Amino acid sequence: MKLYLDSAQVSTWTLPAGCPPVVGVTTNPSLVFQAGLPVTLATYLQLLQAAGEHDLAELMLQLPSSDPVQALQWLGPLREAADKAQVRLTIKLPCHPDWLPCIKAVQQADQPILLTGLSNPVQLLWAQSLGVAYVAPYVGRLAADGRDVWALMDACVTVQRQGPNEGAGLSAVDGLGQGSGPALLAASIKSPDVLARLLACGAAAATLPPASLVAWSRDALTQTALNQFDQDVALSLSLLD
Repeated sequence: MKLYLDSAQVSTWTLPAGCPPVVGVTTNPSLVFQAGLPVTLATYLQLLQAAGEHDLAELMLQLPSSDPVQALQWLGPLREAADKAQVRLTIKLPCHPDWLPCIKAVQQADQPILLTGLSNPVQLLWAQSLGVAYVAPYVGRLAADGRDVWALMDACVTVQRQGPNEGAGLSAVDGLGQGSGPALLAASIKSPDVLARLLACGAAAATLPPASLVAWSRDALTQTALNQFDQDVALSLSLLD
């Protein structure tokens, strides 16, 4: 499974020992705003530069408008900056029919796309027909809404192995080892147990807040075992008396 940091706060992109490696960062307008930044092209260009400086291989940026003209205006400078930073760029767009002209425009520019906010199997089949690179359901939000999360996750994994429908266009990003359909990038993961289930079901990727990775890199049960080892070492030395 590929891991991404879900944050526009550059200061959180460096992780301590114990955290697994991440391949990149995902952002959206809400995360950019939460980082105290304006949702502008200039901000996105700065994030691409920062990703390169942090030796991150990928950056996923969500466009703020469904206007295909603006999308293409932004795409040129973003791709130029990504090439300069040696960062692979993926464009995030909402999984919604109102965004179809924008999706088509970005696809015609031969740019990998992630459809975000996917919430049901009809949307999944639509994404498959479009031949996008990734789909990103918000796992935590789906669970909070009472949805059958794992049926949808299994469906996403099945679709990513099937590939796009005949004539759908762009295939998924190479190197995921999951077939050529839209790859499942799970978001809004609220616990390590959920992450474990995503690993088990074959999700291609997941995105997590840096704080979650840092918190889950240590575990109370592991610490209890370490404490017991230390105690037993000390007691064993008393046998020398």
